Amino acid sequence: MTIATTRRDFDKRKFFAGIARGIAGALLFALPMLMTMEMWELGVYMDRSRLFLLLLANIPLLIILSDRVGFEETSTWRQAIRDASIAYALGIVSSAPILVAMGVIKYDQSPHEIIGMIALQAIPASIGAMLGRSQLGGQSNEDDNEKDSGGDDGNPVQERETSYAGELFLMAVGALFLNLNVAPTEEMILLSYKMTPWHALAIIAASLIVMHGFVYALSFKGSHDLAEGTPSWHAFVRFTLPGYLIAGLISSYCLWTFHRIDDVGSTQILMTVVILSFPGAIGAAAARLIL
Repeated sequence: MTIATTRRDFDKRKFFAGIARGIAGALLFALPMLMTMEMWELGVYMDRSRLFLLLLANIPLLIILSDRVGFEETSTWRQAIRDASIAYALGIVSSAPILVAMGVIKYDQSPHEIIGMIALQAIPASIGAMLGRSQLGGQSNEDDNEKDSGGDDGNPVQERETSYAGELFLMAVGALFLNLNVAPTEEMILLSYKMTPWHALAIIAASLIVMHGFVYALSFKGSHDLAEGTPSWHAFVRFTLPGYLIAGLISSYCLWTFHRIDDVGSTQILMTVVILSFPGAIGAAAARLIL
């Protein structure tokens, strides 16, 4: 009885430590967007159907991400949904006070504007809260002892095997998170008008080179090694090219969501997607290293 109680208390302490890391992760990852003027404005005038669609899309993203890097290791979908709900709540709780403290949200604003700004900022903050476990979590002495004794609880984030579909999903998360930082800005539109087709081809080539190099060539922590006998082009075709395609699709969705390609010519739309896919590709590659 005492052992069971102690175990429950330990799990509770570990869970609340995960909550604290989630708040820290929300602030760390979402602060640039909390201090971006375009994000404030989008919360006011953004089409509510597009905002609602983005909010809905974030729910399954958080649930699946929770199964891998939640506040504690999950074994059922119910636990994953619970962690995703907590991450969303932490995103709201972390964003609202910062917006109030900076004077972005004021008492004389309409509920429509206030809800829009908080809802939009809560999306990257909730992803940051979920990533806080894998990026800010440390190992306790108990975890070290379990790992030394042959247990598998030392670091579930790093030790869990990932399927091919899971790898693609993680790349989508990384691309989305980094795109949320820059897609709302006017610079994306400005750059699309400055670029020529040759610039676009150079950006595409640079995106593919950087994306592939991050994961397979530069020996970063978490990088992947090709199995013996596997041709060098295999990883490029199997992971890098699909990853870049995913980054492009995520970029297109973000630009549409934030009204950055409304009433714009097809050439400028293509150029904007190409330029936004560059940080998206880096985010996708980084997600494979980090997660």
